[in-house]
Formats: sequence, C-alpha cells, structure tokens
Amino acid sequence: MTAPARRRWRAAGLGAVAVCAGLGAYGAARESGGPVLEVGCGTGRVLVPTARAGLEVTGLDLSPNMLAKCRERLAVEPPEVRRRATLVQGDMRAFDLGRTFAMVTIPFRPFQHLVTVEDQMACLACVRAHLADGGRFIMDLFNPSLPRLVDEKYLKEGGGASMEMPDGRRVVRRERLARRDLFGQVNYCELIYYVTHPDGREERLVHAFPMRYLFRYEVEHLLARCGFNLEAVYADYDKSPYGSKDPGELICVARKAPSDRR
Repeated sequence: MTAPARRRWRAAGLGAVAVCAGLGAYGAARESGGPVLEVGCGTGRVLVPTARAGLEVTGLDLSPNMLAKCRERLAVEPPEVRRRATLVQGDMRAFDLGRTFAMVTIPFRPFQHLVTVEDQMACLACVRAHLADGGRFIMDLFNPSLPRLVDEKYLKEGGGASMEMPDGRRVVRRERLARRDLFGQVNYCELIYYVTHPDGREERLVHAFPMRYLFRYEVEHLLARCGFNLEAVYADYDKSPYGSKDPGELICVARKAPSDRR
C-alpha cells in the first residue's frame, strides 16, 4: 500500500476507534464499566482497541471469514485482552445474545448494507433490546455528497491504492458505482482488485455490494421511531459539529429511551 493510502486508511481506522472508543471506551462505557457490543465488527479494527482499552466487548458479524481474521488479530494480543473479547456470528437484523450492554456501536458503515426500512428497523430493534436502561448507541454513516450522487464520473473506475501482499502479489484497488437507484437511495458499489502474481499472471476481482445512503433527518426520525433519544450528531471523529465539514461524516449518538416514552 502506498504511503498516502496507508495514511488515509490509518486515519479512517483511528477515527472509527476514536468515535466508538473515545465517545464510549473513554466516556460512557468506561463510566459504566462496559460491556460493549459492536455490531458488524468485521476483522476487529475497532473491537481489538476497545478490548485493549480495558472493556469487555462482544463483536457480532455475519461473515465467518471476517470473524476468522478477527480471531487471528486477537490471537497475538495479551491474554487479558483476549479474555475481554467475545465473537459471535449472527445477522444484525435478528440476533439474541441473552444479555444487555452499556453501549452498542455500529462503526464505519455496516448499517448501510441494510437497504430496506424493514431491515433497518429490525436491526435497531435488536440494538435497543440489547441496551441496558439508559444505554448509549453510536452509529457511523457516510454523509451523502449531493454532487457524488449525480456526477457521472463516479460511474467510471477511480482511485488506485496499491499494496504489496506478504506472498508477493501486488494489488491495485479501484472503485466505481455500477449503478444508482436515486428513488430507493441505494448505490450499487464495486471494489475492483487488479492482482499481479509473482509469476506475472494477472486477474481482476470484483466485490459488488449495495450501500443505502441516509440523510440526517431521516436518521433522526428512524432512531426516534425505534425508541432512541438522539444526543448528538457529529461531522467527524473529532466531534466536529454536523454541518461544519462538507460532506463530512454522519455520526449519531443516542440513548435508549424509556419504554413508556416510545
């Protein structure tokens, strides 16, 4: 991976850690002593630092491959860090862990793989059911860029971050929007990997997936409808006020509302 690409990737990763650990591990979750549930934990980019921070953390993810990578990361951590982390394979729309948490996080976009309101509400119902009374919920979405939604140039391949793999393969990653559903608010994204093997053989791999974008007040109404009280909306991992950066992030911090106020 090139140095600028490494810096961007590291900044994004540390930012996600900051919003979920900074607002949580060093804030409400630390005050309550945890535990934390991370929905869509993936390979552990946020989960592992949360465990390092001294909090009990459970990670939920649908992908067994992602969870396998997360276990590899945890395997090299000290025993006390490993003891704090639990991994569960499950669907964010329908899970029951039989316990509650002081904090639930969905960092760095997993929620946007839910493309229907029904799926979004099912996920939020599960989140609420797993929050202790007064528990805090942090969700990180990308803030829609209006030019990006309509500019035709994003339908073509762009980017070009390159990386060298341990086995000698060289990988260049590009991206594009294969198509847009402007009425359904769904972008059909492709991450395209050009792989050059040590023997000179080349291949092109495509990872295609839908991403549902949501606007600020849409998210606020969705949270209220699902039994949450909104506390704050941020534009970045440094807690910049929403609207201070363009397009910035869409980071929502909410509390579980009492049942009699839903």
